[in-house]
Amino acid sequence: MLPSVSILQQIGLGVLLAVAVLWVVGIVRLLRNGRYEAAMRRDRHEMRMRYATPDPERLPEPPELLGSVPRQTGPAGPPAECVELSAAEREAFEELVRQLTSRS
Repeated sequence: MLPSVSILQQIGLGVLLAVAVLWVVGIVRLLRNGRYEAAMRRDRHEMRMRYATPDPERLPEPPELLGSVPRQTGPAGPPAECVELSAAEREAFEELVRQLTSRS
């Protein structure tokens, strides 16, 4: 703490710095989101111009955003598991679901 600065001035400075940081983070997020949307519009326009035909079914599908993430189901993913529940287990599970849904 600085001895020549009052506590209210120090609190004000801290609040001002916090607001400035939040403002900068918000502006950065807005600019990044705008660049992403602009890039998607540009790519869509480029694909339409490249494959422009009267038949809209000839247009290729837009690229997947996360095409490198492996599938979690199907032949490439882990095998699906199935467990048979007894009547008591099924009833306990239904009771748990009722309790959890009644809270929200």
